[in-house]
Amino acid sequence: MIKKIASLLVSAALSVPVMAAPPHGVMVASEMSGYSAPRLNSRSVLVINGSTGETLYEKNTHQRMPIASISKLMTAMVLLDSGAPLDEQVTVSNAEIDRVKHTTSRLAVGTTLSRKEMLLLALMSSENRAAATLARTTFPGGTAAFVERMNLKARSLGMTETIFHDPTGLDVRNTSTAADLAKMVKAADDYPLIREFTTTEQHQIVSARNRVLRYKNSNALVREGGWDIAVQKTGYIQEAGRCMVLQATVGSQPLIIVLLDAGASSARVHDAKNIKTWLEAHPGSWLAG
Repeated sequence: MIKKIASLLVSAALSVPVMAAPPHGVMVASEMSGYSAPRLNSRSVLVINGSTGETLYEKNTHQRMPIASISKLMTAMVLLDSGAPLDEQVTVSNAEIDRVKHTTSRLAVGTTLSRKEMLLLALMSSENRAAATLARTTFPGGTAAFVERMNLKARSLGMTETIFHDPTGLDVRNTSTAADLAKMVKAADDYPLIREFTTTEQHQIVSARNRVLRYKNSNALVREGGWDIAVQKTGYIQEAGRCMVLQATVGSQPLIIVLLDAGASSARVHDAKNIKTWLEAHPGSWLAG
């Protein structure tokens, strides 16, 4: 009798599906724990269902690190909150020359564009001089006053693990966490112009030397098409690695995806695609509604 009961218990145990363990350091939503989670290159990852607020995938979400040009989403929000006239012309000055990373720019000193067009270049193609010009010309206190407003805005959004020292992200001291950046992406989605400009594929301007300059979106997912993206921003400096944040619809749900410190530009794109593929393969498990 005892042997028979033992045999039945063994058979019952064998009939239960084996739960796939996620990669080391990764946590996934309970309804996705039975499926092999993707091994992603990014050092910090967060995937949130934007409708329910549920975390679907997380790795090192409270590890603070440099965020590079992801900073420009906050720059855009502060500018738009300021009420500064977007059709007003502003001019790139010597103050916008990068003396931190010594990066170059096709926006020559003396280039004059509207604030709106500067914002487009800053968000779409991550143009540093455009972002720096906006910060210098928005408030009477110049760039210092603008950065102060960036930090105040971060506090108002509950971003307690974030600090900004410049509007471009070239300053390695601009640091945050994936958890905080998810809050920033959610807030940025409330701004129609940020949604439009971060997903614009290309744009051209006439330079100070009367040459036509063509700019393209810094995010390959936008350029390739195939994604329903509402908001996105890429970032890179050596200390931050390749970064990407986006809000995109997968299935019928808006996902917020944060990828920090990927090893290469292609790695952050592959990570995003792997997340999408993983979720689309099991829609009945996580897809609400």
